[in-house]
Amino acid sequence: MEASSEENSSIREPLLTSHASKGGFRTLPFILATEASERVATIGLASNMIVYLTREFGMETAKAANVIFFWSAATNFTPIIGAFLADSYLGKFRMIGFGSMVCFLGIVLLWLTAMVPQARPYCDRFSTICEVPTTLQLLLLYCSLGLISVGAGGIRSSCLAFGSDQLDKRKNPESAKTLQSFFSWYYATVSFSALVAVTFIVYIQDHLGWGMGFGVPAMLMFASSLSFFLASSLYIKLKAEASPITGFSQVLVASFRNRRIELPSHATNEVYHLRKGSMIQVPSEKLRFLNKACVIKDPQRDLTSNGTASNPWNLCTIDQVEDLKALLGVMPLCSAGIMLSVTVNQGPFAVIQASTMDRQITSNFEIPAGSFSMFLVISVVIWIAFYDRIALPLASKIKGKPVRLGLKQRMGIGLICSCASVITLAVVEYTRRNIAIQEGLSDEPHALVHMSALWLLPYYVLGGLAEAFNGIGQVEFCYSELPKTMLTVAANIYGLGQSIASLVASFITSTVDNVTKRGGESWVSRNINKGHYDYYYCLLVGLGLLNFICFLACSKAYGPCHGDQENQAEKSTKGDHERVDGC
Repeated sequence: MEASSEENSSIREPLLTSHASKGGFRTLPFILATEASERVATIGLASNMIVYLTREFGMETAKAANVIFFWSAATNFTPIIGAFLADSYLGKFRMIGFGSMVCFLGIVLLWLTAMVPQARPYCDRFSTICEVPTTLQLLLLYCSLGLISVGAGGIRSSCLAFGSDQLDKRKNPESAKTLQSFFSWYYATVSFSALVAVTFIVYIQDHLGWGMGFGVPAMLMFASSLSFFLASSLYIKLKAEASPITGFSQVLVASFRNRRIELPSHATNEVYHLRKGSMIQVPSEKLRFLNKACVIKDPQRDLTSNGTASNPWNLCTIDQVEDLKALLGVMPLCSAGIMLSVTVNQGPFAVIQASTMDRQITSNFEIPAGSFSMFLVISVVIWIAFYDRIALPLASKIKGKPVRLGLKQRMGIGLICSCASVITLAVVEYTRRNIAIQEGLSDEPHALVHMSALWLLPYYVLGGLAEAFNGIGQVEFCYSELPKTMLTVAANIYGLGQSIASLVASFITSTVDNVTKRGGESWVSRNINKGHYDYYYCLLVGLGLLNFICFLACSKAYGPCHGDQENQAEKSTKGDHERVDGC
């Protein structure tokens, strides 16, 4: 027995040493570089895509905007599918590897549309006359955009989690500190990538042509993908486990199958299926019809010998039911962010406006029209730093007690800022259009008017504030309200909202175009000087205000947030009896 024990010990020791040699800080540059390259590619391509589609493919503005909206919707939705596949089947490493290869292939196909003349319709650069793109040309374009979305989903769904796997599995203090800083480095990398995309990549597209402008992202994606695979032997690769999405599906199916059973008038733990070690003994009374998913009808048939469900699609645990209830509970408040994304992310139309305005900064330099979105990113970063490091400490010092904004307050302020941003965009467009008419440029959609494009800055700055208040507040809201077992889901809710927002924006644009062109010129006409983009923006403002009213109603119905209640309790333990009003 002693010899056997020594033999087993000698076998285990090399395995531990081998595991300890993997992961760590040295793997993070390869992982972060992969997502950074993907962000540079997708954001850099999307920022100027409205110009490429209207001038190189001859699309109408509304149609080109819809293509971008659908592309954005797919890019924001595919990470949810990627997270499910990575958690349940493929694992994070394989998902990132698959995503990087598919994304590279998509960028190469898009690059071919710019390099091969037969891959796009002929357009006269000195007029708005273009041939109608053929089916094969459109198929190549749409396939390239679709592959980029699928690849982006594979990368974004797993990079953050895969990077944390390299650190939190190594049980030593140094790795614990590195894990805490990794999340900051991740978001800093994403923000820096966005700035590079809307400045460097867009500048190349405007000054060196589309071939070079699409080729550089392709080369960056190839280099990062190659480095990611070359470092394969260094990674800690955890096996795929069950995804929370599967649990939600099981609750819905089980509650539907059990829809005819009667719920007991008095809830007891003998009636419901409990998970071992669970603190929840009976389900809550909210959304009671979902409780039917965890009712034990026949213990001998429904349960196995060890107490688990014989068929999880017929019987779920109370924890699964309560997790789904928590998710459904936060959706009404989170859905308010959908309209915010619609109003703030009017980038394609803002690019068209900027392209007809004076963008000259010095005699030798002008800001590319597609680069103006960098002001939105900059305003988000500056406001976050100002809010955390200056505004809150200063307000706390003035009032003599800790001052903070609740989660729902921040989300509401973001909605107001989004409406204000589109109001400024409408005012600028009203002024710009009148100047164009006065200068006799009604029939020249690409001609420059004597008006500085810097007047668009209030739109981007207020839009950045809206994202900082509502976007970050919504993520924190989901993290504080949902159970700890649903952190992956909480991280993807915001992306899901952005995906839906792109579809909503496409629907609004198509409806406005179809309705308004019946009476003559469309509000979102290809000729911006003949259209009425200012009317379109005013419509968005009205929808945004209605959305804010709905948010107030949902906020009142939801009640106080757990995150704010925890902060209130923490203050009370410190002797601070300041009252926190809800969220």
